[in-house]
This record gives sequence, C-alpha cells and structure tokens, in this order.
Amino acid sequence: MKIWIPHEQGTGLIGEVPAGVTVEVAARPDALPSDLGGVEFWVPPFLALAESASLAAKMPDLRVVQLLSAGADAWVGRLPEGVLLCDARGVHDSPTAEWVMTAILSYVRAFPAFIRAQARGEWSYGEHAPTDELAGKRVLIVGAGSIGAALAARLAPFEVSLTRVARTARPDEGVHSVEELPDLLPHHDVVVLIVPLTEQTRGMVDARFLAAMPDGALLVNGARGPVVQTDALVAELASGRIAAAADVTEPEPLPAGHPLWNMPNFLLTPHVGGSVRGLLPRAYRLVGEQLRRFVDGTPLINEVTDGY
Repeated sequence: MKIWIPHEQGTGLIGEVPAGVTVEVAARPDALPSDLGGVEFWVPPFLALAESASLAAKMPDLRVVQLLSAGADAWVGRLPEGVLLCDARGVHDSPTAEWVMTAILSYVRAFPAFIRAQARGEWSYGEHAPTDELAGKRVLIVGAGSIGAALAARLAPFEVSLTRVARTARPDEGVHSVEELPDLLPHHDVVVLIVPLTEQTRGMVDARFLAAMPDGALLVNGARGPVVQTDALVAELASGRIAAAADVTEPEPLPAGHPLWNMPNFLLTPHVGGSVRGLLPRAYRLVGEQLRRFVDGTPLINEVTDGY
C-alpha cells in the first residue's frame, strides 16, 4: 500500500513505517508522484482547498484521509462511502491558543494604535494615556474542545473570570451550552470563538449576538470566517461600540477595498494562527501514529463525526 503526504520533511518526521508501506510525497493535486491506485492512506496539503476533496473520489483503494488541520469543514460529506476522515485535533492547540492570547493582549494594551503611531513617527499614543488591561476581564470561550482547554490554561494566570461554552452543557466541568449564550454575552468583556465550522455554527455570530455584547467588549475569532456574519460585524464595528480581532474572515482572503481593512477597532492576521515552526513535527507525529494504527488494525483517533 501507499501513503501520500504533502511535505518532503514528513518522510523524516513520520517515524517507523510499517513493512509493505511506501511513502510518497504528493505536495499538490496537480503534481502526483504515481498512479492513484494503491493509495490507502492520504494526507492532503495543510488547509487544502475544497477542490482537493474531489481527488478522493478518483482513488480506488483509499481508506483514510488524515487532515493536518483541526477543522474538517471542507471535507465533511465530500468523501466516498467507506473512507474514514480524521482531523488533527491536538496538533494546533498550543499555537492557536497562543494566537488568541496575543490578539487579546495586543488589543487591550493598544499595540495596534502604538504601531500606527510608530509608522507616523510619533512617540506617544495620547499624552501618557493609560491602556486597558487583561486583569479583571470576564472572558467567554465559545468552544470547549482541546484548543479551548489550552486557551483556558493560558488565561488562568492573568486574573480573569473565565466561562466556557460548548455545543452541549457539561455541568460537571462547569461548561455551559450554546443555548445559554444570550444570557452570558452581556456579562463578558472578551468573547473568543474556537468552534468548528458546521451547519450549526455557520453564521452563529449575527447582529443579535453582537448587540448582546457589552459596550467596549472584544470579539476574537480564532475559528473560521463563516462563523461570523461579516455584514453584521462591519455594522457593529462601524458604530465604535465594540472591537474585534480575527485570524479568519468571510470571504477569505479579505478583498481589497473591504471596509474591515481600515477600521481602527479591528485587528486582522492572515490565517496564521496554526502556522508555526513546530507544526510539522507535531502533525507528522500524529500521521505516523495513525498510519501504524491503520496497518495494525487498531481504531484510529480523531475520527470526524457530525462535522467535528
């Protein structure tokens, strides 16, 4: 059997390869290393476009698609029957949690304003004006999976009040359900989105959601762009009542001339939350473990069900 991986470095990071398995590098769907036959285990490129999923239907022997991303929205419902889809849950916990922390701290300590002042050659942001601070803030994490847990651990030393929300409540863990959001939103200063993109979460952050956030609150989107209704976000930010930071947008990339580019209360990074130097070693450690499980007949982990 063959396994296709998207990085040449992966051949040295995957660990022990079971006997009878050939590892080939398929960096792009339009530059394949060999015939599609015999490929039973496929690792598509990181953040592969949805069009890449169509290649799976042409692989006669495909049994497993192992993603390098935590999100599986581009692949759900697009694979042939009998092909197992697994995500990279756990691989992106640390870098995504770090990105959220950076976004929150950068905004509350006014770093975007300081950077703009530096570009103008100005020393001060106001005349010794104090910035806001994270200590004492009420933080709401929408998404209580592994990334949400990693973020909660990093927030703990910052003297914040923390609330977590998941698809369903987990009272024994102090986790609320999404149905409670209307009651929770008005009482939180920072709202972090760390949810997968599913039919249930698509567009969940609408005008009503944003209006429920208190004046001066910060929305942080570390999930997927379509989780937030862009027009509603633009309208709320234009009022100056709240602020937002995002690593993702809808559409993505954000087109030239879009109003979000020039809003002083919006901080944007170009979908780089998980793009760190340690990504490939962690990702291929998972790939290797999954490959060996597959060959041994052991159940795989991170199987995607119901879009998660």
